[in-house]
Amino acid sequence: MFYAFVRAVVSLALRLFYRVRVNAPVEEGEGPVLFVGNHPNGLIDPALVFILTRRRVTFLAKAPLFKLPVIGALLRGLDALPVYRKQDDPAQMGRNEGTLEAARGALVAGRALTIFPEGKSHSEPMLAELKTGAARIALGAAREGARVRIVPVGLTYARKNVFRSEVLIDVGPAIDVLPYLPADAAGEPDAVRALTERVAEGLRAVTLNLEEWADLPLIQLAEQLFALKRGGPLDSERLRLWARGIQVFRGEAPDRFERIRDDLSSFSHRLELVRAAGPADLSLEYREDTVVPFVVKNLLALVCGLPLFVLGMALFGLPYQVPRLASRKTELDVQATVKFLTSLVLALMWWVGLTVGATLWRGWPWGVVAFVGVPPLALLTLYFAERWKALRRDLSVFFILGNRQRLRALLLTEGERLTTEVERLAEEYRPRLDAPATVTR
Repeated sequence: MFYAFVRAVVSLALRLFYRVRVNAPVEEGEGPVLFVGNHPNGLIDPALVFILTRRRVTFLAKAPLFKLPVIGALLRGLDALPVYRKQDDPAQMGRNEGTLEAARGALVAGRALTIFPEGKSHSEPMLAELKTGAARIALGAAREGARVRIVPVGLTYARKNVFRSEVLIDVGPAIDVLPYLPADAAGEPDAVRALTERVAEGLRAVTLNLEEWADLPLIQLAEQLFALKRGGPLDSERLRLWARGIQVFRGEAPDRFERIRDDLSSFSHRLELVRAAGPADLSLEYREDTVVPFVVKNLLALVCGLPLFVLGMALFGLPYQVPRLASRKTELDVQATVKFLTSLVLALMWWVGLTVGATLWRGWPWGVVAFVGVPPLALLTLYFAERWKALRRDLSVFFILGNRQRLRALLLTEGERLTTEVERLAEEYRPRLDAPATVTR
């Protein structure tokens, strides 16, 4: 009951905090499974597993978290297992054997586990070197007869510390552990290394691995140009191919890479100056049959929503600011965790406070109105604030590009030239990037 309640609350709160997209098989299967993920965003990363699977999951978390007042109680209530790390307390490292034994037992019993084998949350653009704990747990359970599958989970955040930014949960093909099981104890170290490398390969296939964060807007723009020419939606798999290809391209043709990078950066800057979200805005046609519905729809939203938005800001303006202020001085990889937990706790407290206040002020009927009305009003306020930003951007693009045909034509010409360059690069490098990787044991 406790697990189901926490899962429901956290899943809903995460979908409100982020725009979550899940790319996973429809059938996740039964039996023992070990979810392994990259770890760029503190406690948000394991919390996203609640959205990924409906199965009850046992989490492995670093031991110091169990000492925190609220988080520790939550982890114990979820039957999470503590991991004792050398950097936290070298004297406690011996206690990991009990944790590994409990984790193996959970898999043997057919349960699901989640572990982040990088061993730390970080903000580096590439996957960190993996620890061997996941492989040892999986092999230990397989040795006892469990048909363990390791499922790589890639977490890609557009702007991980920003409210209502996008996060993609990408699930890779399951790795069968049985073929890696050694014939005897002497082969155990080699088996652990081979399985760990296979897990790393699986994670690299579902994550963006960049040499530097400055490459991210470049590959995003390249994918936008490519998708615009082909007429299809943005594709996360192609985005990962761009990330892999840019490393090869930089190494093989550094001069050409620098030239194209400068061109893409310059084009991106000019799009920002005209408030365009991407190349697709340049191809918009401002005809009467599209402009009039746009104006009418947004005017109605403004007239109907503005009074409620003003009321919402009066009631929620203060709590909306607290999470941002609370996370201001924290490290990047834990900012979202601080914001999310602060928002969740404060939202529940504010909801109760407004309900009690309305009851004491006007009696229980108004208390019921507050209890029922506060959540939708809070959500409408957030939606209206977000929609207002988008509306201002749309209006800016309309007035800048709609009335400056020459500027738009110049940007379109430049965009088409860069699209041709991008397509040429894709044709040149994709055959090598699509080639299946081989795993040696």
